[in-house]
Amino acid sequence: MPKGKRGKSKAGGRTSALKLDPSVLPESDEESNFDNASIITIASESRFGSEDGTWAEEVEEEALSDDFEEKLKEAIDGTSQKSAKSRQTCLEVVRKSFTSRYMYDFIIERKMTITDMLERSLKKGKGEEQGTAAILAALVCIHLGVGDDSEALFHELGPIFSQIVADRTASPVARDKCATALGIYSFITNSGVGSLQSTMQLLHSIFSASFLKGNGAVPSHAPELVVLHSHALLAWSLLVTISSTLQVIELAESQLKKLPELLESPDLELRIAAGEAIAILYEVIREERVDFEIENVDNLCETLRQLATDSHKFRAKKDRRQQRSSFRDILRAVEEGEAPDVRVKFGREVLNIDSWCKKRQYDAICYILGSGMNLHLKENELLRDIFELGPPVTNGGMYQKISKFDRHMGNVAACKARTKSRGKLRDKRADIVG
Repeated sequence: MPKGKRGKSKAGGRTSALKLDPSVLPESDEESNFDNASIITIASESRFGSEDGTWAEEVEEEALSDDFEEKLKEAIDGTSQKSAKSRQTCLEVVRKSFTSRYMYDFIIERKMTITDMLERSLKKGKGEEQGTAAILAALVCIHLGVGDDSEALFHELGPIFSQIVADRTASPVARDKCATALGIYSFITNSGVGSLQSTMQLLHSIFSASFLKGNGAVPSHAPELVVLHSHALLAWSLLVTISSTLQVIELAESQLKKLPELLESPDLELRIAAGEAIAILYEVIREERVDFEIENVDNLCETLRQLATDSHKFRAKKDRRQQRSSFRDILRAVEEGEAPDVRVKFGREVLNIDSWCKKRQYDAICYILGSGMNLHLKENELLRDIFELGPPVTNGGMYQKISKFDRHMGNVAACKARTKSRGKLRDKRADIVG
């Protein structure tokens, strides 16, 4: 994996007695402006401090940063409460905070505290708490990037992920989230071929339970287990993207005979995950062998073609549309070697996704970051290295995005001007009628 310098974020602090309220922590980059009533009051009063409002804006930004970090610290402390519900709420607050901002400095200064928090939740928590902690651990790894810190964290948490994934008595929710986190950690740290192969074998042992039975029948699993199989397959496919060509050829010889069996699964997500895994294997091998084909490729293409034109009424209309769209692309990848062509616009930049490997990497990280993906694409140097975006782009005096508060005040002023203008027109009409 490419290495990059870590970005820096402010890590200040002040004593706060505010009560923890998860609702004030942002869930997206739009919400991260904290444009609520109390902040508007502070901003409107503080602008009297200078004629151009510059000093007031700096004070407001510093106050918001301090308030955000104080509440985040409270949430981290709250993960050690006795109440499972309270711990889960605090973990969600921390997860949303790390999603909405790039906080490398904050995390590195509290590395031991955060590691203890994650390890405690994974070992002593149950079900949903373990799942949230696993996704949060993946978030922390994305913040830390490639290096000793993330490898040390993986050394602590990796065995716990593997244990939970392999434990059939554990909650399926916890297992599928741990499988996802295990894939992300292995993808970012890539600590040794042996470790990577053992992780892939573990993930394969999970989703292989959805292969056809010996008599050719489709196995029946509970919906939660099917989700686990789907996430394990997606994590396995992510690790295929960083495997050597020789390893991928070995995998293709064995797995391209079995993966098509998953295309018969009644679950849409598992079918699409299997189709994309096949497309990734074909893409990597064809870079080495242009004329590569497997046995019974005609049967595979026919199955993909049926899924790309499926019109069965027993499937939901939305599912049919998503399936047809996905498998049209997968069919072209197998038949013609065609790569996806997706453009992701964030700010003034554009990310071009022009391979199945890059698409799998983008989708995997986007699953963890959610609404914070665009912000991290701008600021997180790990992501910018992975997707070859170069160093973060500075504004350089370009147009700055207007805040919601400034837009609101501008709209208020325009509304007053319109009201005043219309009032004058009404007075004139009254004079004419009179």
